[in-house]
Amino acid sequence: MTRPYASLKSRLAARERLRVEKPGLLETAVALILAPGKRGPEALLIRRAERADDPWSGHAALPGGRREAGDRDRLAVAVRETDEEVGVALGAESLLGALDDLHPNTPSIPPLVISPFVFGLAERPKTRLSDEVAETFWVPLADLPACAGSAEVRVRERQFRVPCFKPGGLVVWGLTYRILSGFLPLL
Repeated sequence: MTRPYASLKSRLAARERLRVEKPGLLETAVALILAPGKRGPEALLIRRAERADDPWSGHAALPGGRREAGDRDRLAVAVRETDEEVGVALGAESLLGALDDLHPNTPSIPPLVISPFVFGLAERPKTRLSDEVAETFWVPLADLPACAGSAEVRVRERQFRVPCFKPGGLVVWGLTYRILSGFLPLL
């Protein structure tokens, strides 16, 4: 961990984290990866690849995914999925902490819990695309409040107006929006 993240790591450790542990829930995890930028920390976002079986095809997200049998815990999910999706290996020294577990607000999604983990890197890592990721973006977190608004999104042939961030033409909504909105006050 580099020095610029020391106070953030302390704030994350000092807060009481909401954890959800219920049998039958699909366990998922994401990595909120920070790297230094010109005006403060930037976060790595992805644009999901277009796939017929994925209702969120083409949408912005954080790297992450579902827990598999070999995953020790949700943190291991975030680390493994980040490596698989964008080729970034996250070491234990870069872990800053965890945010509150969340549930989707959409009733049509199977019951799941998502655990966001925050990582701080000394510099932007090189990323590679996978069959699940079409693009990667580094978004200055300081820009997010100014680009908050709403947008129309399409999921499973239905149109929704949702709150979102719109950095550089990207529409960040849903769980990713909720994770980032909850994280910004901690900076």
